[in-house]
Order: sequence, then C-alpha cells, then structure tokens
Amino acid sequence: MANTSNYKLSAAVGPLKYNDILPYKTQSVSTTNDFLQKLIEILLDFVRATNDRNEKILDFHHPEEMQKLLDLKIPDKGVSLQQLIHDCATTLKYQVKTGHARFFNQLSCGLDIISMAGEWLTATANTNMFTYEIAPVFILMENVVMTHMREIIGPNWVNGDSILAPGGSISNLYAFLAARHKMFPNYKEKGIATIQGQLVMFTSDQSHYSVKSCASICGLGTDNCLMVPSDIHGRMIPSELERLILDRKAKGHIPFFVCCTSGTTVLGAFDPINEIADICEKYGMWLHVDAAWGGGLLLSKKYRHPRLSGVERADSVTWNPHKLMGALLQCSTIHFKEDGLLMSCNQMSADYLFMQDKLYDIRYDTGDKVIQCGRHNDIFKLWLQWRAKGDEGFEKHMDHLMEMSEYMVKRIKDQPDKFYLIMEPEMVNVSFWYIPTRLRKMPHSATREKELGKMCPILKARMMQAGTLMVGYQPDDRRPNFFRNIISSAAVTQSDVDFLLAEMDRLGHDL
Repeated sequence: MANTSNYKLSAAVGPLKYNDILPYKTQSVSTTNDFLQKLIEILLDFVRATNDRNEKILDFHHPEEMQKLLDLKIPDKGVSLQQLIHDCATTLKYQVKTGHARFFNQLSCGLDIISMAGEWLTATANTNMFTYEIAPVFILMENVVMTHMREIIGPNWVNGDSILAPGGSISNLYAFLAARHKMFPNYKEKGIATIQGQLVMFTSDQSHYSVKSCASICGLGTDNCLMVPSDIHGRMIPSELERLILDRKAKGHIPFFVCCTSGTTVLGAFDPINEIADICEKYGMWLHVDAAWGGGLLLSKKYRHPRLSGVERADSVTWNPHKLMGALLQCSTIHFKEDGLLMSCNQMSADYLFMQDKLYDIRYDTGDKVIQCGRHNDIFKLWLQWRAKGDEGFEKHMDHLMEMSEYMVKRIKDQPDKFYLIMEPEMVNVSFWYIPTRLRKMPHSATREKELGKMCPILKARMMQAGTLMVGYQPDDRRPNFFRNIISSAAVTQSDVDFLLAEMDRLGHDL
C-alpha cells in the first residue's frame, strides 16, 4: 500500500474542517467530492495491496508499540480534512489484510469485490431495516433472498420464515427462543413459572460455544446444556445423545432442544443429521442445525451430500454467508420451517414503531419479529453478490474451496517428513502439525505430539513477524496445539497452498 503521506488534498481543501463540506455547506459539493475521491483512492490502493501476493499480510507491532505509532486521542477541537485522510490511510496501513490470498487464519477470509461494493452502497444509504416504510427495496431483497435460501434447504421450507441476525451466535439464540416458545407458548407472558420441570438441551462437545451460551442467557443454566460426546472425527455420536436424553428423562427433566453442528469450528466436522433427526422425532424435541460454517456446501451438488443430508428435517437452520460464501462481515441468517414463530415469539407491538394502520401491507415490516430494534442492512451485499454469481457461480465457488483443501491434503501427504495430517477433513479445515528438522526421525507418539504442540505458537509468531502468512492453531480435548488451516477465500490457488507449506518450513525448520 502507498505511503500514507502520498494522499494529499489540495492546499485549498486540506485545511478545511468537517463543517466545510456537505451537509453543512450545501454549496460545497466539489469540496466534498475532493475529500471522498481521496478516500476512495486509499480504499482502492488497499484493495490492490490485498490482492498483491508481494505485499505483506500485516505489519505487526506489539500493542504498546502500535499505540506510539498511532494518534488515537479524541481532540477538543476537530482536526482538518487532510488529517482525517491521513488517519484513514494510517488505519489501513496497519490493518491485517484478511482478503490476502495467504491469510488462512479465520473462517471468514477473502475480499469479495462485489459484496464489498454492496457494503459501500449500504453504508451510503444508511437506513434501518425494521420497516418497509424506510427500507422498501432492501426489505423486498431480504424477502427474496431468504426465500431462496429456504428453497435450497428443502422444498418443505419454502413457506417458512427467516431473518438476518448480527452473527451466528444470535442466530442460534433465535432458534433456542423459538423452540422454547413452540413448546411453551405462555412462557413469553408468564415466564419460568409456566414450565413445570427443568428444561434441558443437547449439543456436541465440538459445537460452537454460543449454543451453551443460550443455556446461560436464557435461564437454563449451563449444567442443563449437555455436551454429547463426539467420535474421533469430531461428529456427535447419536447413541450417546439418546443415552443422555433417557438419563435426563428418568430424572424428570424435559429434553426439548438438540443442536446438530454442520461444520464444527475446529475440525469442520458434520454431525449425522438423519440419525439425530430420528431421535428428535422419537422424543418430540426441536432439531436445530447450526450450519453457520458448513451451510455454504448446500450450494454444491458434489459436496452437499452426505455432509448435509437430512437438513430439510430440521426445525431451524443457522447459515452464515459471511463465512464459506465470502459475503462481507456481517451476514448471518436464521431460517425456520414454520412461519409465524419469529413474530409470535418476539413481537412486542410497540405502537410508536409498528403501527397497524399504515398505507402498505404491514406484513413486510420485519422489526417486530426480532429481539433487537435497530437492524443493520446486511442483505444488499449478499443480494448483489448472488446476482453476480448466480447459483451456478456459487456452486463453482464452493467446489473450488473444497478442491483447494483437497490439494493441500495431497501436498501434506507428499511431505510426511515435514507435515503430519491429523485426519482426513470433511470440509476446508485442514488440521495438521508442522515437523521441524530435529523431530523428523522421532517416531510419532504422544511425546512427539507434545513437542509439536509447543512449536505452534512459536511458528505462528514467526509468521506474524514476517508478515507473509497467517494460519491459526489451537488444542482440542484429544491433542495439544495443532494448526487448523482454513481455505474460504476464492483467491486461493494451488501455488498459494504450495507457498503456505514452503513458508512454514522456511520459518520453522530450525525450531
């Protein structure tokens, strides 16, 4: 990215202040244009740098060093337009380029240009999403896209309901609230007294922490969110789920909710939906599928099955387009097979916002079926991206990500002296250890795994200091630290995968 000092406004515009441009001075259109054009120059340079493999992913500094490099204080009197331009350029100079083709660190990677363009328009429109009155086009877009996503989940979902939520954790919370409301419709007014017994819920021991968080937030208590054991691949064991259900029923408890994970955060595992659905039907329980991570594979004929087979049998599904599909953050959806539950569960009928005597069909007002009031417009960037790709383009996108991950697995297997593949992945999560030179002749054992685990934070630190690569690591309940590589950026090619493995070896061979 260009030096921040290169972004100079003209001598006439630079010293001006915020109140010298629109909307404060209606005659200052050209001055406003000059300011915004310079900002756009900064943004386009960042986009270029993000897509330049010769650029660093980050210019790392420790927090105390970064504070010395940045002027973050809030002034008594506002700064000039030139200083604001400098602030914008400096911010991006030290920002991690999460769209860089060699950023493999998070579930959300990549910089989709069409989705980014949508986010620019969204910010400019700056409207809320609670009524058709103030967001007519965006409300209709949301309706169309959510209906299409439900069609993809299953034909019996078309007449259901959906909403965009601020993240997968809140989407999972919506599912919990709807499930409780379905079983105990009086809970909304009467509260806990309406339930004669202890509610219990079930999720995999590999599931996202937000599922357990529902038990805490909503009054069950985390002890009543039972963590179902998983197999060596990270998938929930259905027989263990049924055993735990029967154990709690024998104690007089009320099992009501099961969360099935489709794409676990660490291993990318898919719980067996059909077997879990059979158990939920047997005991009259709500089945939620948390496909925040793996939902994108619903778009691929090649990879959808068997991973998501049976998803149409669920009662609710979380699906985050800002992950595998590459929509810009944030873009998370929650879908329900049954229409009306969201409104029935969450409606507060605030007369000052959701009047019933408007001039249009008030069924298009979405604000009263969510737990928040103000809601960010997360739909336009997804709608625009889907318009650009179509279903066919998204299918190719999903297949490409999976094929790049398969290529990485092959390259790891080609170098068994340097890399140890922990398991065959179901998704784009590739879990492995890097083996430094001194451990290459050591037989693989728990002792070697412990040593390899010690290498992970040191090698990750070297990656960040070099700025050339970012790959995440973590332990799990079966093993010490290991690397979890994520390929969710459409920019990644085979040469990037080759670079990744070679760079890890360059940075870590002497550990």
